[in-house]
Amino acid sequence: MRLLLQRVSRAEVRVGTRATGRIGRGYLLLVGFKQTDSEETLAWMAEKVVGLRLFADAEDKMNLSLAEVDGALLVVSQFTLYGDASKGRRPSFIDAARPDSAIPLYERFLSLLRERTTKVESGEFGAMMDVELVNDGPVTLWLEK
Repeated sequence: MRLLLQRVSRAEVRVGTRATGRIGRGYLLLVGFKQTDSEETLAWMAEKVVGLRLFADAEDKMNLSLAEVDGALLVVSQFTLYGDASKGRRPSFIDAARPDSAIPLYERFLSLLRERTTKVESGEFGAMMDVELVNDGPVTLWLEK
């Protein structure tokens, strides 16, 4: 599983003109899955995301978690995180999970996040989505398990 986490002051994902998810302060998560991802992988990543302390405290140090700032999550599926452009000019996506296994992984990941925090919005798996965000920082992390 690969995840790109962006700390945001607001973010929205749209399919056409319809907003499928919208948050204020929190994290925008772009997530990609591979065939071998497991329940253990998903649980580890969910714990990691909600436990990260990436928000400034009174002394302006990154010391506060999502819960401590009443933050939210916006989760967007992104199979291209498994793109391999090391050869040629067109990336290969052979390592990305196919929809028949990626959809259940995505839905389970959302479920695990919702068990750990109440404010979770999402995109629409497999749809052409427009993502708009306003950075809070910028703070961007790449997580992989």
